[in-house]
Amino acid sequence: MKYNVNAIRNDFPILHREVYNKPLIYLDNGATTQKPLRVINCIRDFQRFRNSSIHRGVHYLSEQATGEFENARKTVQQFIHALHPHEIIFTPGTTASINGIAFSFGEKYVKAGDEILITEMEHHANIVPWQMLCERKKAVLKVIPFSDEGKLKLDELDRLITPKTRLITVIHVSNTLGTVNPVEEIIRKAHASDIPVLVDGAQSVQHTPIDVQKMDCDFFVFSGHKVYGPTGIGILYGKEKWLEELPPFQGGGEMVDVVTMEKTTYNGLPFKFEAGTPNYIGAIALAEALQYISGLGLDHIAAYEQELLDYGISKLSELEYVKLYGTTRPKSAVISFNLDGIHPYDAGMIMDKMGIAVRTGTHCAQPVMQHYGISGTIRASLALYNTCEELDALVDSVKKVKTMFS
Repeated sequence: MKYNVNAIRNDFPILHREVYNKPLIYLDNGATTQKPLRVINCIRDFQRFRNSSIHRGVHYLSEQATGEFENARKTVQQFIHALHPHEIIFTPGTTASINGIAFSFGEKYVKAGDEILITEMEHHANIVPWQMLCERKKAVLKVIPFSDEGKLKLDELDRLITPKTRLITVIHVSNTLGTVNPVEEIIRKAHASDIPVLVDGAQSVQHTPIDVQKMDCDFFVFSGHKVYGPTGIGILYGKEKWLEELPPFQGGGEMVDVVTMEKTTYNGLPFKFEAGTPNYIGAIALAEALQYISGLGLDHIAAYEQELLDYGISKLSELEYVKLYGTTRPKSAVISFNLDGIHPYDAGMIMDKMGIAVRTGTHCAQPVMQHYGISGTIRASLALYNTCEELDALVDSVKKVKTMFS
């Protein structure tokens, strides 16, 4: 199959608009991806013709909506190659998924003096919930450092793992550096000591095929809006054995079996972790997005994005005043850089007036910036619809910014 990026771009209406009378060049995909027309239509048509609260309803619309919602669960299961549909929990997003496990796992398994192990390159969503857990339980948070090239120092992992380590949680692909972390190696080492592992897949699931069984992670989380789906929907995958053992992290309707004023018993999987009316339209639209990229082929997407990444890095590397961050390989579709003597925010504001959308700042990863002793970076994050011509425009905008400040 030949990768036809022009045909793909036609699936995304927003890519054909202008900003400041210039064609939009959207390079902020790490924050959120744009949505193909079939996802937009899916949301619109469901609202117009099929909307009804799922589960428990005996009327036609409710049964139809329930069927679509549970089919969406199966689509996610197949997309990440989970063993069972009930291992897929719908949440509001990656952050909610991590917070849920931090609370639930922490309540059951973590006590004073125990240790949680994270990495130095985590997004705040995979730092703060564990800090809160450690404060609550008087546990200890330990950190795997990374090198200046952006590579985890895994030679320190054996030293950091102790009999008190209760869980390791690691970002699959760094949202600031693009580093693809060797999660399978980390999981093997952890499991050798009977330690479960949570993998934050928010920046990997849209770029490369995911097989949670092959990876052997205990938990895997991601967000719909970073994988061409809607906002407000995300996934918590957990191995059945863990989800059966863990207590629910929210109470309310749907997650219960029998409620009396004296005691409540909980529903079975996956409903034990889905309190209240879920974002069923978001779940159905997320499934539509996953089917869309499955149709394009994750292998084809990964190969095309790698070409884009290599092209963009090579062009920016030709500019002596550009400093790149995250140079280790393997690396995914993120280019973080700064211009000598120019604040990233200033550069980003000027680039915006040229129609180029990039992200500037700390990218919710302040420890990464502290590692390098900088206030932030300019981040160009790539997606399946970006082009080499857009990267040429990015490089031209960098040159113009440098000229203006000179």
